[in-house]
Amino acid sequence: MINKRLLIKNLLAHNDENSFYDKKRKLNLSEKEGKAKFLKHICALANSNPENNSYIVIGVEDDDNRIVGVDFFDDSKIQNLVNAYLDNPPLVAYENIHFPHLPSDKVVGLVSIRAIKNKICSLRKNIWKYYGGSVFFREGSMSMPKVFDIELKDTNSTVVEAIESHARNNIKLTLDGVFDFMSSRKDYNPNYKVFKEYFVICWAGKEKQTKEDTYYSRVDIALINEQVKLFYSQFDEVSIYISDEKFKIIEYVQLGLNNSYKYYPLEEVTISFKNNASYDIENKLLFKPPKFNRKTLYHFYNNNNAILEKLKNKVPLSPQEEKDLFALPGTYLICYFNEFKEAKEKLEGAKPYIKLYSTEVYQLYKESIRILRKVRYS
Repeated sequence: MINKRLLIKNLLAHNDENSFYDKKRKLNLSEKEGKAKFLKHICALANSNPENNSYIVIGVEDDDNRIVGVDFFDDSKIQNLVNAYLDNPPLVAYENIHFPHLPSDKVVGLVSIRAIKNKICSLRKNIWKYYGGSVFFREGSMSMPKVFDIELKDTNSTVVEAIESHARNNIKLTLDGVFDFMSSRKDYNPNYKVFKEYFVICWAGKEKQTKEDTYYSRVDIALINEQVKLFYSQFDEVSIYISDEKFKIIEYVQLGLNNSYKYYPLEEVTISFKNNASYDIENKLLFKPPKFNRKTLYHFYNNNNAILEKLKNKVPLSPQEEKDLFALPGTYLICYFNEFKEAKEKLEGAKPYIKLYSTEVYQLYKESIRILRKVRYS
């Protein structure tokens, strides 16, 4: 079992230019340029490492390898993005890795890439300035296009196997991880459970009781053996179900209009533990968009547009518009789910103005974008 925090440290210690890992300050998958560059690197790393894993470490300064972290990123549908744009797509996983020195809302992103054996990965269709059919390889630390003499070569297996071997978990790392979690989350009654006499999951969250069920917000869930973290914010509501073999989380999203809101199931995440010291994480989208009266939606949509224009032109908002601004991200999201096609572009275009105007509204914006991303890639 690989301790992913230790793996990242070992990758960063391997400081020379190479073709089996890359590091980034951050990813931007909300824009075509960022999405295209990410796909290019995935393609290049897969082709340059046909026999072993490749990695991208996110949240690291390029010049001095300083770990600064990034926001928690839960794009469980990142494989769908890769499948949509690449032929012979590799297996890709994005994991959020906890580092003790980072703020509680920051993690290091680890993208793991496993190529399809003896298959050349290429772009399936045009994206940004890259053309469909393009093939990329790594040359040192650069992802470069190749148009001739395409051949898959295994040159990194020994090095990668050594790095992964040095990142194997041990009882001290596991115990340190449990104690660290339990002490850092004393605010919300931390718990732990051992699965299959090997795996340890710790979790904590703000509890909310109803007549029938218990829900949580501000939830941290840590798979201690690998230092992989799941996180749900104060804006989320989740339910947790535990058996001897499974740890299941169902996430709900709150949507509505005019101060009338309901919770809708968004996604189910199930961690299943096996007898052979392995586990699977399965994500299942549960979301069925709520439908609203179209005439009512036009009113809210036009109101959003008027507020957004004021923000763009730096015109002061009225007290009522200040209140309506908090609902703007969620309202645009509802409009998009009800076939207002321009609402997605309006929402994405509002980012710089909302970010500048209000930290609280910007958090709501990021939550809406996260939901949109999950639904789109499904």
